[in-house]
Amino acid sequence: MYAILETGSKQYRVTAGDTLQVERLTTEAGQPHTFDRVLLVNNDGKLSVGSPTVANAAVVADVVEHIRGEKKLTFKMKRRKGYHKTIGHRQELSVVKIKEIQFPGLAHAERSAQKEVAAEAPSASAA
Repeated sequence: MYAILETGSKQYRVTAGDTLQVERLTTEAGQPHTFDRVLLVNNDGKLSVGSPTVANAAVVADVVEHIRGEKKLTFKMKRRKGYHKTIGHRQELSVVKIKEIQFPGLAHAERSAQKEVAAEAPSASAA
């Protein structure tokens, strides 16, 4: 099962247990954060595509830490004038670990999958 979520004007494909670096969140480190802009949910081949988001779907993650990304350098120069300037930028990032994907149809789908596994087990032992 995976979901595509949007945060910081970027889209990420996530599954439970993934670790991501996203643009800085206001949530403190060690606290849970809920991403409610879920664009797509794939539950064992059953796609739910939102327009623009999937209703009542959310991705719950723990904020691990806040970091700064690598430095990006920009160099400006005007030829023959002796003018040059170096500018650096480090993006503020948050490291998050995905705990779970919440989707309304998920609980029913998991229960039916468990029933199918339980139904297949006796027939396998009888053979």
